[in-house]
Amino acid sequence: MLQTDFEFTLPRGYVDDYGNLHRDGMMRLSTALDEIMPLRDPRVRQNEAYLVIILLAQVITRLGTISPVSPAIVERLFASDLAYLQDFYQQINDVQIPTVDAVCPNCGHEFQVELLPPGEF
Repeated sequence: MLQTDFEFTLPRGYVDDYGNLHRDGMMRLSTALDEIMPLRDPRVRQNEAYLVIILLAQVITRLGTISPVSPAIVERLFASDLAYLQDFYQQINDVQIPTVDAVCPNCGHEFQVELLPPGEF
């Protein structure tokens, strides 16, 4: 079964208007539409760096007790938390085939082997 939702914990956390700290959250896998929609946003047209704000607001389904997460909330994250979420987004949406290091038992040659899902050759 394909996992589509992933839990995360922010290094610092988001402090809301009432002083509550929100660190735990949930992010879902991104769709093609998630990556296309921000390009239509006027804020992204004015400043391309704003794309990440819109994109993360779309794929973060919960931050602490906050759901949905708006771009305004993502804007107010600490820089370290924003960097963490960008890395986390890349990690869960990465399509690279995982590899493992291997050693030939006969000659000792070291190499990497791709791990394919069961049933794929």
